[in-house]
Amino acid sequence: MRKKIYITAGYNTISLGTGRKEFHPKKPRPGLEHYIKEAGEATLKQIGGAQNVDETVISNFNASQYNKQANLPGYAPYIDEKLKYKPSTRVEGACGSGGMAVATGIKFLLSDESDVILTIGFEVQNTVKAVYGADILATAGWWKDRKDGHAHFFPGQFSVRACAYYEKYGREVTRNAMVRWYKNAIENARLDSTAQEYHNSDTNLEETANIEPNGKVFVDNLTVFDCSKVSDAASALAIMTEEGLSRCGIDKNDAVEVIAFAQGEDDITTQPEDPTRLITTEKVVKKALEKAGIKKEQIGTVETHDCFTIAGIMATEAIGFAEPGKGTEYVLNGSTARNGEVPFNTTGGLIGWGHPVGATGVHQAITVWQQLTGKAGDAQIKISDERPYGMTINMGGDDKTVTCIIYKKGK
Repeated sequence: MRKKIYITAGYNTISLGTGRKEFHPKKPRPGLEHYIKEAGEATLKQIGGAQNVDETVISNFNASQYNKQANLPGYAPYIDEKLKYKPSTRVEGACGSGGMAVATGIKFLLSDESDVILTIGFEVQNTVKAVYGADILATAGWWKDRKDGHAHFFPGQFSVRACAYYEKYGREVTRNAMVRWYKNAIENARLDSTAQEYHNSDTNLEETANIEPNGKVFVDNLTVFDCSKVSDAASALAIMTEEGLSRCGIDKNDAVEVIAFAQGEDDITTQPEDPTRLITTEKVVKKALEKAGIKKEQIGTVETHDCFTIAGIMATEAIGFAEPGKGTEYVLNGSTARNGEVPFNTTGGLIGWGHPVGATGVHQAITVWQQLTGKAGDAQIKISDERPYGMTINMGGDDKTVTCIIYKKGK
């Protein structure tokens, strides 16, 4: 890139939803303004205050339907009055909105218009019952497919992918790998107090998840344990140039440098060309690696978009860590575990930490920042000199909108 860009400071609210002890569907819960303000204020505190911010980027999927609220840029001054009259931009790419927000902030910095960007992603989804939520989430795909799609639209989409994978590469080994992915996710989430599954005390996770899918009660090829969470949360971080770091008094050792980023789109009106592959993810990851000038073997940790366990397995193949059909073996041999070759989703990912749709890509970036700077607390993994880079992959819809970002510790 034409100048050095850094990510520093970050904050996640609790990912609230089923699984958290504080959550009860019939009790009053915080509104979207609560989440935006909590995450924003906490991040501003880490960078010396709102006076240091040039502009704000807000990512959200569908507050217009979940919360009857649009014009989200106007929430920036609500966080802090010093953001009043400064630019604020909202971005949306369904489940990939957060990654787009981080990429948008990077682009603003590269344009020389700003030196410090406050980026906030959020979603408050537990405002509607599941049956209505399925309709809202379906707008992340091609709406005209909704009528003929499953009542649980996106589980249905990835159930089709799972079925194709079973038929091509073997059902038993694939189901075993999906169960292991779930186990890893919950064990990692237990190490992060903000995770939705932090309170999960199940002593036999694989036995719990190893149940047969039942299309009469859910979808044909996935169980509820294969699915990401319906979550209310916000995540915020600061993106800066070197001048911005100086302005905020932040040392490079407390930051991560963005080495490269890439984004790609597929036609939302079409079905997957090959349901056993995440082709858009493949192409975007390849482009990001090429722009970074590094090899996949140098990646030390990955935060990937495991909206479903089968998507996590396919991501290992899309990155190139495993050949097509061998992602199952890669997971089962422990390579994606927190002590494995390349730890994936070290705070639980979408299945364990939660999936507040518009916040997910921002949360991923925060997790990598924490890991590469040694700020991950109980969830900290070891980053080796041979694999010093982190990667985030945020996906919107059924592999339609994808952003991949590569990071290394600042110095």
